[in-house]
Amino acid sequence: MNTLCQIRDIYRAIYEFEIKLQQSHNMCLNEGMLLCILSEQRYSSNELAGLLGLSKSNTSKVIKSVESKGLIERIVGTDDKRQMYFILTQSGHKKLESVKCGELDVPELLTSMIK
Repeated sequence: MNTLCQIRDIYRAIYEFEIKLQQSHNMCLNEGMLLCILSEQRYSSNELAGLLGLSKSNTSKVIKSVESKGLIERIVGTDDKRQMYFILTQSGHKKLESVKCGELDVPELLTSMIK
């Protein structure tokens, strides 16, 4: 099969997964990935942009959205008080856990790739 066609199929499967994620958990894929990243440790917005693979502007929009849902909060850096970091709130931890435990159907194509 043509590589371009395979990538199209993967993109469609990811899109299908994102629609289900939005419907069942009221969050887009980028918001979910942000929660996963912050479950490991705190990060600055610049670090988050690199880890998410998004522009700083798009990362800012994702942060704002998740922050408005009460899933993350800002904390001031200990060494540099001008530096802001983001961490999961209790609600953020619960939301992330509900996604892990939820009955979210993952398209077969993606299931075979992530195992």
